[in-house]
Amino acid sequence: MDDKQPEIEVAAETFKLLGDPTRLKILVACLSAPMAVGDIAHKVEASPSLVSHHLRLLRGARLVRRTRQARQMYYEAADHHIEHVVSDMIAHAGEHDGLDDPDP
Repeated sequence: MDDKQPEIEVAAETFKLLGDPTRLKILVACLSAPMAVGDIAHKVEASPSLVSHHLRLLRGARLVRRTRQARQMYYEAADHHIEHVVSDMIAHAGEHDGLDDPDP
C-alpha cells in the first residue's frame, strides 16, 4: 500500500468539494483578503445562508479559516497552499496553448 494513500484520499475529497462552482467562487473570494459572509455573498451573488453553508464545508475541509473582529466573523484561505493550488488551477484553466495535437 502506498504510504501517501491517506493524503491522496484527502486530496481527492478536497477536489470533489471544490467541484461545486459556488463553493469554488466562495474560496476564490477569500483568497485576496479576509471577508465577511455578507461581502462574500454579494461578491458571488448567492444568499448569505447558502454562503454560510458552503463556508462550513470549506472550514471542515481546512480550506478556509475564520477570525472574529468585534461581532463579525471573517473568512480567508487557510494557508498559502490553498491560495497556490486554486490560483494555479484557475490560471491553468485559462491557458489555451494547444499541448495536444488537434483531432484529425
